[in-house]
Amino acid sequence: MSEQASPIDGAAAPEQPKPGFNLSRWALQHQALVRYLMVVLMLLGVAAYFQLGQDEDPPFTFRVMVVRSFWPGATAAQVAEQVTDKIERTLQEVPYADRIRSYSKPGESLIIFQLKDNSPPREVPQVWYTVRKKVGDMRFTLPQGVQGPFFNDDFGDVYGVIYALSGEGFSYAEIKTFADDVRQRLLRVKDVAKVELFGVQDEKLYIEISQRRLAQLGLDMNQVIGQLGAQNAVESAGAVQTPLDVIQVRVGGQFNDVEQLRAMPIRGATGTQLRLGDMAEITRGYVDPPQVKVRHNGREVVALGVSMAKGGDVIALGKALKEASARIEQSLPLGVELAQIQDQPRAVASSVNEFVKVLIEAVVIVLAVSFLSLGLHRRAGRQPLWRRWTLDMRPGLVVGITIPLVLAVTFLFMQYWGIGLHKISLGSLIIALGLLVDDAIIAIEMMVRKMEEGYDKFRAATFAYEITAIPMLTGTLITAVGFLPIGLAKSMTGEYTFAIFAVTVIALLVSWVASVVFVPLLGAWLLRVPPHVAAARAQALNSGEPAVHQPHEVFDTPFYNSFRRLVRWCVVHRWLTIGATAALFGLGVFGMTKVQQQFFPDSVRPEILVDLWSPEGTSFAATEDVARRAEARLLAEPGVTGVTQWIGAGVPRFYLPLDQIFPQTNVSQLIVMPQDLATRAQLLKQIPAVLAQEFPEVRGRVKLLPNGPPVAYPVQFRVIGPDPARLRAHADEVVAALRESPNTRGVNDNWNESVKTMRLEVDQDKARALGVTSQSIAQAGRVMLSGSTVGQYREGDKLIDIVLRQPLAERDAITDIANAYLPTASGKSIPLTQIAKPVFAWEPGVLWRENRDYAITVNADVVEGLQGATVTNQLLPGLRELEAEWARAGDAGYRIEVAGAVEESSKGSASIAAGLPVMLFITFTLLMLQLHSFSRAMLVFLTGPLGLAGVAAALLVLNRPFGFVALLGVIALMGMIQRNSVILIDQIELDRARGVPTWDAIVEAAVRRLRPIVLTAAAAVLAMIPLSRSVFWGPMAVAIMGGLIVATALTLLALPAMYSAWFRVKPGTPAFHESSPAGPARSA
Repeated sequence: MSEQASPIDGAAAPEQPKPGFNLSRWALQHQALVRYLMVVLMLLGVAAYFQLGQDEDPPFTFRVMVVRSFWPGATAAQVAEQVTDKIERTLQEVPYADRIRSYSKPGESLIIFQLKDNSPPREVPQVWYTVRKKVGDMRFTLPQGVQGPFFNDDFGDVYGVIYALSGEGFSYAEIKTFADDVRQRLLRVKDVAKVELFGVQDEKLYIEISQRRLAQLGLDMNQVIGQLGAQNAVESAGAVQTPLDVIQVRVGGQFNDVEQLRAMPIRGATGTQLRLGDMAEITRGYVDPPQVKVRHNGREVVALGVSMAKGGDVIALGKALKEASARIEQSLPLGVELAQIQDQPRAVASSVNEFVKVLIEAVVIVLAVSFLSLGLHRRAGRQPLWRRWTLDMRPGLVVGITIPLVLAVTFLFMQYWGIGLHKISLGSLIIALGLLVDDAIIAIEMMVRKMEEGYDKFRAATFAYEITAIPMLTGTLITAVGFLPIGLAKSMTGEYTFAIFAVTVIALLVSWVASVVFVPLLGAWLLRVPPHVAAARAQALNSGEPAVHQPHEVFDTPFYNSFRRLVRWCVVHRWLTIGATAALFGLGVFGMTKVQQQFFPDSVRPEILVDLWSPEGTSFAATEDVARRAEARLLAEPGVTGVTQWIGAGVPRFYLPLDQIFPQTNVSQLIVMPQDLATRAQLLKQIPAVLAQEFPEVRGRVKLLPNGPPVAYPVQFRVIGPDPARLRAHADEVVAALRESPNTRGVNDNWNESVKTMRLEVDQDKARALGVTSQSIAQAGRVMLSGSTVGQYREGDKLIDIVLRQPLAERDAITDIANAYLPTASGKSIPLTQIAKPVFAWEPGVLWRENRDYAITVNADVVEGLQGATVTNQLLPGLRELEAEWARAGDAGYRIEVAGAVEESSKGSASIAAGLPVMLFITFTLLMLQLHSFSRAMLVFLTGPLGLAGVAAALLVLNRPFGFVALLGVIALMGMIQRNSVILIDQIELDRARGVPTWDAIVEAAVRRLRPIVLTAAAAVLAMIPLSRSVFWGPMAVAIMGGLIVATALTLLALPAMYSAWFRVKPGTPAFHESSPAGPARSA
């Protein structure tokens, strides 16, 4: 035998079919039934596709509840110790409790209660019920005067469509009436679950009465309050029991209109009566200071947020809402406008169309690979260049028919298990596409090869099942198991990415069934006998010899002979090859340390969010003034098509991964709409400069919409300790350290500034002598400055508070406090300053806590081109040194924790890592079942990480960050690599079982499996090219492409060397070598 010839020449003669069940044979024997199944499954799959729900993001459970309480008059420290701490202690006893974050402000407590990521989604509603029950039980331990606690767990509501209702010349009350009508009509639209109103200002009835006037009349505020409350009360007057009826007795006198209130007689100390309208100004107005305001393109509006029912189709909802809003607009009065300010259905439609386009591109690429690789043949003899090659479309056509069939069945299962179309499932379909054709390519390649070697169609199809079905199933299962950690991940991140596991595993398993049932049938219909085989058969007929004795060795070509020499060199120089492979792996590990880390990339949605933070304690009016000016300035920027803003709170969750800002008087948030993504990129650079130059009084932050679970800042460090004053000093050191870094921007912390307070120091001896209490002083101050609710005015279904307060001229300056009058025991009023001295002071505006410890979170954005994790890792050594200095100075109780994107990413990664042992165990078990040898299973197992060098090289060359999604791709890549390895090792064992010397079997297995291994890898790699352009999926696609290219080369060259080294194989080693026991006898 020459060096160029294969040592297994002549082995191609058809053998007798093996006994036992053969699924491909069954399919060929029941062609009518299989044809029927193909048509039915295709039709059902197409129908299922149009039934799938469509949304922007996969649904995931928000495990967060907000518990809010109010204690008017208390300082931030009093609220923290007496209210917040007691509620937190109770929340620690709730099942699945994870993190309890809270802030205490003067008069207000807000607790953000977070459950563990691994809490089962179906148990979350029951946990929220437990929270309400436990906190309700301990409520009596809170101080008197505490209002609440109030609970909010509706964090999963996404207001994907938001309308703005405005009307020139109409009051807030009239606009609210129109908004209520619009809400009622929108709720009738199919799939609308909830319609929420934003920016509504509650109506109030104000009685403005001067204290000087009251003092002149010998009255005080408390007398007026008492008389008004007594007159307007709704009290039962009993019922008359007659022999036949029960007659209810009603007492009139309650206020039914403003005139009745004006006519109300107020009795003075001397017994004289005055009409309330003669001594006070009575007006209808709105809550002062205002609640959250909404503005759109320079006008105050009432916003209507529409939330979709779970599992609905957001695109269908968008169409239905457009029709409904068009009808509503026609019925609105002249001058009232209904504008759409958020349109999630359009964003989803655009995203789905983009993904479908990418899917079609990937299908075309995979088909091109299939047609060229399976059908391109060189003509025999010397031919002109244009006639040298011929393309047989039939093998590629079999793969082409298989793709839509497998996708259709995948859609069917997706509908059954409730997996809709969103960015995760659509990306997963494209990943699966590169993998699902593998089985079809392997099966059809075997059929084509056996037909080239002289087999008839039926025998070639059944032979393909005998040889490839079980190794192919093992390989498919190993690839599927590679995605198992995603399926097992018990975290919010795992829940968000679960569809990657579900969709790819469904597609892989369906593709194996298709390759052993449908592909043989399609091959039998479409494939034709190769011309050289037909010629050999004709010659055999003429010569009278059987055609099967004229084998055609397809691997005896210049290309295969060159590859054979390369493999043989690697096996001969095995230790050099293994050393080079190990060095390459080490280089990959080193390279990964240089790749930037990332949690999730920013969204490609066009919106830009602008946060404006005024100093703590800023009035609503001041915040609104800055917000209006910023809005006008941003509307003037070229390329801005619209600006919507929420003043006094952050925007509602119009996009699932949005990190929300809770209501606070010192914040406003704007949504800037650029005309396109190019303009967005320009505005991202321009707006920070505009804010810094023209609005220095606020802390501005410009950001894009995120992907993945919500994270507030890319860089966050939490400073925790027992004493607020010491903690503040240590946090300032951390802030300084972050500001020194050239890679951070906008460094701030969440305790903000201290707030100004005026403390009234009462002369208690004088106060007691005059019969004045601290409570009456506080009441007088409250009535004067804020007003006191004295009752409710009933109008239809509305309850309007009646608020008694002083005119603006008597309460708009700090010095006005000196003019407050206090009623004494004698009935006369005295000025407040006679018994109390105003003293100015500072006190903490907000106190944040983390799991009942005081905690200050230091936040920072990063410079363009860097990731949060990279900057965090740069800063961490210096902060750890700072922490050590505190411990040496005696402050061991203070520590720094990493928070933000790095913390969330590590939680997600930990949940994935928890599934790795299960994945490795199942993978090894499958290898043992297939190879029946621990040594060979371990050999295949070790090839799993070989693609790491390719992953690192691809990410570094293309400057892509290694994000959470890319991590999932690298884990799944191990399965893809091991699949190729198991096919190669299985081929070696098949050849050895037939008596081929082990040395030759190693080299020839690599040669014979070259085409299917390279074809399947090429299909997977090339199918990723369209996906690599995606911001979200790009890093994962790039990682898989680079890893698979390197790993495929190493599988074909390094694995034979590793095999020969492991079993100490030398040239001439017989098939059954004592150090390499053969597996069960099988034929090639």
